[in-house]
Amino acid sequence: MITKHSTCSVFEMFLGFLVGVVFLLLTVWGSTPVVPGFFSLLGLETIGATFTLIIAILSFLASLLFGLCILKRVWHCCFGKKGGC
Repeated sequence: MITKHSTCSVFEMFLGFLVGVVFLLLTVWGSTPVVPGFFSLLGLETIGATFTLIIAILSFLASLLFGLCILKRVWHCCFGKKGGC
């Protein structure tokens, strides 16, 4: 049986998680969120709402998936067959 191991380090997965969280906060947080404000500045209010929703969904999925990868990697490191990090 061939097993494929990920070549991503925990640091790279953490950066992916962090980017997902930052973009999620930029799309939904504050009285005037940054991403919708940027689209309004360009005069793309109608398309900007759609792009903002797409960016928010993708950033949520990225933070969720990278967070699960980090949790899985740490779980296998600390509680796996080898035991101990």
